[in-house]
Amino acid sequence: MTKRSGMLTTNELNGLIDRQEIDTVIVAFTDMQGRLVGKRTSARLFKEEISQHGAECCNYLLAVDVEMNTVDGYRISSWEKGYGDMAMIPDLSTLRLVPWLPGTALVMADLTWLDETPVAPAPREILKRQMARLAEKGLVPYVGTELEFIVFDNSYRDAWAKGYRDLTPASDYNIDYALLASTRMEPLLRDIRVSMEGAGMYCEGVKGECNLGQQEIAFRYEDALTTCDNHSIYKNGSKEIADKHGKAITFMAKFNEREGNSCHIHISFRGVDGDPVFADKDDELGMSKMFRHFLAGQLKTMRELTLFFAPNINSYKRYVDGSFAPTAVAWGLDNRTCSLRVVGHGLGLRVENRVPGGDVNQYLAVSALIAGGLYGIENELELEPMFEGNAYGSDAPRVPTTLREAAELFGRSEIARAAFGDDVVEHYLNNARIEIAAYDAAVTDWERVRGFERF
Repeated sequence: MTKRSGMLTTNELNGLIDRQEIDTVIVAFTDMQGRLVGKRTSARLFKEEISQHGAECCNYLLAVDVEMNTVDGYRISSWEKGYGDMAMIPDLSTLRLVPWLPGTALVMADLTWLDETPVAPAPREILKRQMARLAEKGLVPYVGTELEFIVFDNSYRDAWAKGYRDLTPASDYNIDYALLASTRMEPLLRDIRVSMEGAGMYCEGVKGECNLGQQEIAFRYEDALTTCDNHSIYKNGSKEIADKHGKAITFMAKFNEREGNSCHIHISFRGVDGDPVFADKDDELGMSKMFRHFLAGQLKTMRELTLFFAPNINSYKRYVDGSFAPTAVAWGLDNRTCSLRVVGHGLGLRVENRVPGGDVNQYLAVSALIAGGLYGIENELELEPMFEGNAYGSDAPRVPTTLREAAELFGRSEIARAAFGDDVVEHYLNNARIEIAAYDAAVTDWERVRGFERF
């Protein structure tokens, strides 16, 4: 494959460092909450040491809540264990320029313990393990993620000062596919698109969505690991670019009572030689037996793996009938009322999982898609008939409606424990328990408005 503009070889990076065009290299990974974290290192130190040996970081980065508070219950990290180090080992195939940050390059890292064993609960490691399971069968996963976000004319610091209330969205009405109102955002949107191209991504374009100020920038599909790495860099970078424009964007699954932010995930498998193993030209729907088993596995495991698709309290606010967010565990051909939408043909035949929101940790979600599909393939599950019509009104099983329900299903899932291991399952169950406890203890604006005078 031809190297994309913006991607760097080690020699190219070293040359830029020698010419003093690059002075900073960000070594980064994606944490449990889907955030890009790490450290900025001097380019000279990266060239001389870190590129070969890695850099240290505190192991609490995989054992905190969303506000970076240390919390109890994690086996890998605690006060009793002294909060020691992990190593960030650069994956040099991910080296790239960061056009929106002067003099800066970035590399994604894998996490290991100091004895060089992988850190099992790290999201990138979880995905690599599932990809290894596929590789044993001669299969390669290809993935595309479709992130939606809402643009506000307030800066991030202004939004914080306002308690995220009374913000001004960047449009005044529904702008789904509309060009005029979206043009007002084009200086920001173009900066994001061009910057991501300069960071080695293949940007396909941008379109308006239904909520006020809502947009979606789409990128070309890649192998699963590349797509998930790019997703993290894009999500973090777009916020940094918005901040430079004096604006703020949110990927919250549900910011308000209007349409939420989705992250539809498209996935297909190919053979190592590039063969379209999901397609069969002799089948009436063009689907191979493997694809049918894969889809059956998705349906069978969706409820018990939803924690990896919807990781937060807010995630479940999206699942509203008639909202274009799914509520029924069903599949259909090009049917947006189903949680699984089958589209394409030949090499492009794939399933779009519509359950994840913009807050998803994409490594975990794609890992769940692979694990569910493998369960269907290995057990040769029979695919139920496709759903036709409005799945919102069907009697199909429902997507879990709360984080508490999803966590209970995940914790009881033998399929999850077999695919990911008990250590990973317990790690992410603890994360869910902490979020549920924090939410249960919070007093909300909704409660004050309803109860201050009237109770």
